[in-house]
Formats: sequence, structure tokens, C-alpha cells
Amino acid sequence: MREIIFDTETTGLDAREDRIIEIGGVELDRQFPTGRTFHVYINPADRKVHPDALAIHGITDEFLKDKPVFADIVEAMLAFFGDARWVAHNATFDMGFINAELQRLGRPPVAPDRVTDTLALARRKHPMGPNSLDALCRRYGIDNSHRTRHGALLDCELLAEVYIEMLGGRQAALGLTARQDRDARAEAESDGPVSLARPEPLPARLDTAQIEAHHALLKRIGDKAIWRRYTDV
Repeated sequence: MREIIFDTETTGLDAREDRIIEIGGVELDRQFPTGRTFHVYINPADRKVHPDALAIHGITDEFLKDKPVFADIVEAMLAFFGDARWVAHNATFDMGFINAELQRLGRPPVAPDRVTDTLALARRKHPMGPNSLDALCRRYGIDNSHRTRHGALLDCELLAEVYIEMLGGRQAALGLTARQDRDARAEAESDGPVSLARPEPLPARLDTAQIEAHHALLKRIGDKAIWRRYTDV
């Protein structure tokens, strides 16, 4: 299943008036990053960046003035997301802005059933909190020391790691993938299916006295001993 971990930065907090100025996305396929990303800065047209928002992400009006407007990047954004699930931390905020921008262009909104909110997931998994992105990075041992300011692509890269950890899929999936890769390499190098036999038998774990005691037990039981079905003893 494809999922896009995404994040936005905006000029302020009101989706009805403020605008998106940055979008980042990281593609996951079956809970593994594929290496495909989406990242764009957006000119909010006549909307200025609020000082409180500027303090969080550091994106200035001067920096944005030569960037494309949302209408110019919407096709590329929707093509990248495709039919994937939209995954964000506090998704209500981000989807409010995404759908407001789509509405301004007369496009249909993203349906709620296509969206996963990792904040809601974290609150169910860790009801005592805290469940901010920074707190979850600390909880799962994810290095976020380079996150001095919010940034859409950086935040969704960190969130992708947090999301995989919350789902508990990393270790199991890594083990399965490693085994599949090993078997595939072995089969490719052979002329047929991979044998699962050990190259060398395991050493016996019974000493002589235990083996003799087992033989004596078999003699007492006779031909009905169940072990005789599996051994020639």
C-alpha cells in the first residue's frame, strides 16, 4: 500500500485566509521509504507571512516572491500523491489548508477516509503523551538534532520514521526483507530452488548415558514406541 507522509508550512493558522507556502512529501510502500520525495515552496500571492509563523519556519516573504503559486504546482502535487493515503501529524490542520487551496481552484477536496492522522494514532498508543513530533522522536530514539526550525520536507522525513516505529513494522519487515534477499541471491546463484538443509549438521546435544537410557526405554515399550516412526532405532 502506498502512503505519502506529508507536511505543510503556512503563512498563519487560519486556512480560510492564510495560504500554504511549503509542501513536503515522502513516499512509503508497505511501510518502507521508496526514496521518492516531493518538495516545493509556494508564493502565497498577496498574503504575507505572519510574524508568529515566521518564528516557527523562518520562511520570509522575500524568499517566496519568485516561487510558483499553488495553481502552478497542483498538478505535480496530485500526480505525486496519486491514489496513496495522505499521512500527516495533526492532519486536520494540514488537510484544512490543502482542501482550502483545492477549493479555490474549483477542485474536489481530499476525502477524509484517505487521510491518516499520526497525532491521533500517537494519542491512542501513548495516552499519557506528550505526542509532539519532537517528543515522539525522543521516545523512539530518532535523531532530530538538526531540526532547529520547522521545515516541510525535514518534518515529514522524521515523521516517516516515527510512523514506521508506531506501527511496529520496522523490525519484522527488516527481518523478512533480509531473509527474502538472502534466499533470492542464493537461488539466483544456483540452478534450482534453494535447499533449506544445513551445510553441516548440528552437534548432538545428548551424552552417551542419555542415548543409552533412551534405547533402553524403547526396548521396554517395544514396537509401539512412537519414536520408531521417525528413526531406525
